[in-house]
Amino acid sequence: MRKQAATRQSDIMTILRSSETPMTAYQILEALQCDEPDIAPPTVYRALTALTEQGRAHRLESLKSFVPCRCDHAQSLAVLTICETCGLVQEHDGGPLLPKLSSLIADTNFKPARHIFELRGQCGECSA
Repeated sequence: MRKQAATRQSDIMTILRSSETPMTAYQILEALQCDEPDIAPPTVYRALTALTEQGRAHRLESLKSFVPCRCDHAQSLAVLTICETCGLVQEHDGGPLLPKLSSLIADTNFKPARHIFELRGQCGECSA
């Protein structure tokens, strides 16, 4: 029996929240296959697309992986710091940066679909 989209998304959010590091779509698929061996990759990708469009999850472009959204970024900027040593991803509210970035691109007529900024380096624990 097929699960409803909302139930599938909830299952994926539970998996993302339980992980201490970002997860790829195939890692999420493997976790879901424990209970549903027949689940296919397109099902996971559809749910992840919906979750990112809803702002409930973020896709880390540089890692091709996903993390749950932990802030409200409806009119803000998600700033994600990624530790290249331990894999820790922390989310910060970059709201004050959004007007500056918007004015930077104003003359280009570029219309951003998402506001996500990734910074890669070392977290405080790893750089100590």
